[in-house]
Amino acid sequence: MRFDFSAGDFTDLDTLPNAPAAIARDGCLSWSELRAHASAWCDEARALGIGPDTPVVIRGHKEAAFFVALTGCLMLRAPFVPVDAVYPQHRLQSILDILGAHVLYDAAQAAFQPLHGGPAPVMQEKSLCYIMFTSGTTGQPKGVQIGRESVQGLIDWMHLDFNLGTRPVFLNHTVFSFDVSLYDVFGTLSLGGSIVMLDRDTAAAPLKVAALMLEHQVSTWVSTPSFAQQQLLNAAFNQSALPALRTFLFCGEPLPVPLARTLRKRFPDVPILNTYGPTEATVATTLLRVAPEHLAQDAVMPIGRAKRDSAVYCDAGELCIAGPHVMRGYLNRPDLNASRMFLRNGERGFRTGDLGTQTPDGMLFCHGRMDDQIKLHGFRLELLEVDAALASLPGHRAAAAIALRRADGAVARLVGFVETGRADGLPAELAGWKEMLASRIPHYMLPSELLACERLPVSVNYKVDRAQLLALYQSLNA
Repeated sequence: MRFDFSAGDFTDLDTLPNAPAAIARDGCLSWSELRAHASAWCDEARALGIGPDTPVVIRGHKEAAFFVALTGCLMLRAPFVPVDAVYPQHRLQSILDILGAHVLYDAAQAAFQPLHGGPAPVMQEKSLCYIMFTSGTTGQPKGVQIGRESVQGLIDWMHLDFNLGTRPVFLNHTVFSFDVSLYDVFGTLSLGGSIVMLDRDTAAAPLKVAALMLEHQVSTWVSTPSFAQQQLLNAAFNQSALPALRTFLFCGEPLPVPLARTLRKRFPDVPILNTYGPTEATVATTLLRVAPEHLAQDAVMPIGRAKRDSAVYCDAGELCIAGPHVMRGYLNRPDLNASRMFLRNGERGFRTGDLGTQTPDGMLFCHGRMDDQIKLHGFRLELLEVDAALASLPGHRAAAAIALRRADGAVARLVGFVETGRADGLPAELAGWKEMLASRIPHYMLPSELLACERLPVSVNYKVDRAQLLALYQSLNA
């Protein structure tokens, strides 16, 4: 059994209806149970006036009911708006206000909560699949509107180019309000597989993660590189202990070469896929199948080549994307749409704000955010390049750099952090760290000091959080 996205309903009803579809902390749903629960959810939603093009805000954290609601929205052709419970109430309220939402679905309670009287609002943009809210520079979240045609393109891409096999079992650790999780959602539904949802407490314990992977025979790992780096603390995170695993799929932040090398040693036969793309381009837009030549150098890992029916290119050093998978625009933000979006050969286009380069044969690289490019002692540099150098130090540790600024905003110096798994200072093998880095990067990129931290802090989306690193540095020097 699987979900037919174009038809908006389930198909192959005689094929493994009792196989698991969703495995959550609060229970497991077979495919037949998912179909029954999602149909009942639709009936309840219709009774509240929810129908096609009516946005539904879904709040919760990895409940089976959350997955039911996502599926129900696809059946109703109502755009879903996921908001994880880890986000504060004021963020939820901002999203409700921007949407003018009349109904909230609380997955923790498995119940609808009416917010206002009157008919539910209908979107001006028709046939949207979902609206994903991302953080804005002003603190006000931005609603990214993704059409159903864009999601169909993502599904087709996964079917044709990812080689995930039949009925893959996805490990889902990212919150549903982070679009990387949609690899798991749409992959499970369209391929008739299973999704194993990790709540935050379980995800923070590498031994529990591996145990669940073994128990449910997880075949497809989807995560940010930072989350995979954490699993290396578990010596049993290897191919012999997890024989069902057949794909690593990364997105959300740069894939460090040292991490990819370590994964290749621990999982010699498991393909590593590196993908790149902003939320505004439907999860991802480039794909690299990591090969030995990518592991043989210490440069930044390539992000690959553009997906089918799309274009990715550099314009004045900025990565730009065009194709049917580009968003329909930010909700109620004509100012941002005018500055960030464009038309190219009749297709929607988006300026990512990411620094990029492209080789003559078309291989693409991302060098971090344009707003992460800093000027130090008259030299321009990208923090991502410093991160890559730090990650190459002995031990294959996660690492990141932060910029310390003066009162006027000018960068005074860089500080590096490496994850050691302990809180008692740098290990002896890093005693000559500055000399080792000097053989890789110019002198003006060298951090003035290198500090150990037990674990690099990550955001709720499991990306390295430089703001938390800065706060840590300030607390150490208070």
